[in-house]
Amino acid sequence: MIENERELEVTLERIGHFLAQLRQLRKMESNPTTYRLSASGFIAEIDRMQLEVREYLSVLPTQIETTA
Repeated sequence: MIENERELEVTLERIGHFLAQLRQLRKMESNPTTYRLSASGFIAEIDRMQLEVREYLSVLPTQIETTA
């Protein structure tokens, strides 16, 4: 769960990194079955991170509880 702006930035960077890996995989892999098997893990992780980003951005900063 994203709790602050720094974690948001790191998550967005990770999403970008995973997308770049997928783009590279699409260029290199010619077998559709192998591609789907390889890409599915990246896509699942991107989906998970995007959900965290959406959840974080759906509330105002003043609504987020800070942990000390």
